[in-house]
Amino acid sequence: MDDLYQLGQALKSPLSYPMSLGIIPTIGSYLLPKVLPSVRHQYPGFQLRIIEDQSHELVNKVRNGELDTAVLALPFDIEGLLAFEFWQEDFYWITHRDDPLALQKEITSAELKQSRLMLLKDGHCLKEHALAACKLPSNETDTTLAATSLNMLVQMVAGRMGTTLVPAMALDQLLSGNPELKAVHLNKPGPHRKIAFITRPNYPGVRNIELLIKMFRQELKLKI
Repeated sequence: MDDLYQLGQALKSPLSYPMSLGIIPTIGSYLLPKVLPSVRHQYPGFQLRIIEDQSHELVNKVRNGELDTAVLALPFDIEGLLAFEFWQEDFYWITHRDDPLALQKEITSAELKQSRLMLLKDGHCLKEHALAACKLPSNETDTTLAATSLNMLVQMVAGRMGTTLVPAMALDQLLSGNPELKAVHLNKPGPHRKIAFITRPNYPGVRNIELLIKMFRQELKLKI
């Protein structure tokens, strides 16, 4: 009955029914500040509950109905769920401005092997996507200096402890106020990461997800 009511509300008035949204840390901190102001402006009455967690936890919560939808980076195992891709982006290598390679416009995998590459700890899909994009095995990275957030990794780079890879969406926030850092595009065929909404096949609010996708795309094109 609740699903039927929600479907009726979605047809009558978009984004008029509460929605629970899961999002991974390596997307939420950088996506939401860019898109939520526009959502709030256009739909001030929209009730959005946001939960931040790792990908595997969000997938389970969407499957069992604890969450209506979630925003993940693909590829990821979402068997049995629907995916609505809405953004693609590349990775950038972050290093100290004094690094001899900082003046380059592109960085190759061979050059990455010569740097002290630091990535997130195991369990973060961004690490797997970064390794896959540059075709590096995990033993080519410095596992002794792994971190739990991109912000911590960037601070470690500023402290000349090594280098890292970050997605394009996060560049403005992570490099703002850090003039000692340089971003160099990863010279590998892209996109290096795809971002999508996931939901259950029987979720009645798919039209609302499609509306959010349209708004998210518009804002991202303006701000990235």
